[in-house]
Amino acid sequence: MKKNLSVKQRETLLNTLKERFERNMARHKGIEWASVAGKLEDNPAKVWSLNEMDVTVGEPDVVGYDKTTGTYIFYDCSTESPKGRRSFCYDEAALDSRKENKPADSAMGAAAAMGIDLLTEPQYRELQQLGEFDLKTSSWVKTPADIRKLGGALFCDRRYDTVFLYNNGAESYYAARGFRGCLRV
Repeated sequence: MKKNLSVKQRETLLNTLKERFERNMARHKGIEWASVAGKLEDNPAKVWSLNEMDVTVGEPDVVGYDKTTGTYIFYDCSTESPKGRRSFCYDEAALDSRKENKPADSAMGAAAAMGIDLLTEPQYRELQQLGEFDLKTSSWVKTPADIRKLGGALFCDRRYDTVFLYNNGAESYYAARGFRGCLRV
């Protein structure tokens, strides 16, 4: 798979990211767009991943800066779980276990193909501090190995002004459940 954007695609994406960044300054206090743009210029593969997040309607935005690694942190900030990433089971093993009515993909498989990571539960809760997300949908979150080994997987949503963590069989999938990603640049 080609993981390069044309000059036009890159310019369009960077303009979209800049506009989103400027509209949502509360998500990234103390961070300057020029610094983010410089990192993006040096990382074309990460820009490709951000484009994948954006075309699947994830609305990626900067949510932090890790001083230890010198990386900017992007999360999917769409109000609801990204439309282009719903109706997926949790991972490849779950997808392989379905004999009929298989979903198109798995959350873990799609994330890997996009070059991103699923949000963890703490990251999901951190995102919810920046706004109200998944009021009508839910999102798979990275599941600890001991839970996954027993056949389960975790997902979160926000209802009644509270963030909830639930479990389901990893092979399950629903039209209103997708996944949110994290990318470090």
